[in-house]
Amino acid sequence: MLGVVLIVELVGVVLAAGAALLGGEPWPSPEGIALALGAGSFGTLGILGLYRGLAVGRMGIVAPVAAVLGVSVPVAAGLVLEGIPGPLQVLGIVTGIAAVIVVSRVPGPVGGRSGIEFALAAGVGIGGFNMLIGQLPEGEVLWPLVALRLMAVPIMILIVVLGRQAWRVPRGAIWPAIIVGAFDMVGNLSFLVAAQVGALAITALIASFYPVVTIVLAIAVLGERVTLSHALGIAMAVAAIALIAAG
Repeated sequence: MLGVVLIVELVGVVLAAGAALLGGEPWPSPEGIALALGAGSFGTLGILGLYRGLAVGRMGIVAPVAAVLGVSVPVAAGLVLEGIPGPLQVLGIVTGIAAVIVVSRVPGPVGGRSGIEFALAAGVGIGGFNMLIGQLPEGEVLWPLVALRLMAVPIMILIVVLGRQAWRVPRGAIWPAIIVGAFDMVGNLSFLVAAQVGALAITALIASFYPVVTIVLAIAVLGERVTLSHALGIAMAVAAIALIAAG
């Protein structure tokens, strides 16, 4: 797991740095660098907590707790910093949070370790990442992404060395990890741009609908059976986006 995350982070560094050099983006401000480094620390905590929780705990507990905390932190920050949006958008936010809870409910085995501690760490990490990256100064995009990805690399190496954790990646998993890194960077870039031109609370909420995309792809590509809670959650997510857009 650690090796895969490290590959994902390094791919992000290479892509963001290459794009920044080709695009001629100016070097970010000290404020931008500080926010990016903080976001990188939170993001690393979030992804490690999520992966570990799903591995040792119950998905039905880890997934919804991490998802709700991940969206609640930046939504709360957006409401405090940017004010309360219109009534339809508030209704959309409430519906969206409910959709995240419903769609993230994955049946797990009865008994055993819950993994709640890892879920809490993941939620705080993901929420803190979204909150800080949403506060980057307008126009500072690619170089902050390089900084936050670089921040994750020494943290990962420290965990591997001090914890004597396994880090080698099977040969067959290298290319999938590289592809994941590319998609992850596109997602971070899109979120950052959206947060700079729109409201953080709404951007964070819509970004939290990633479980919906995962479920839809699992149904379409892997032929997995859709449950009633999944169908309800997807419908609620669509309704939330429509309410926010209408507002």
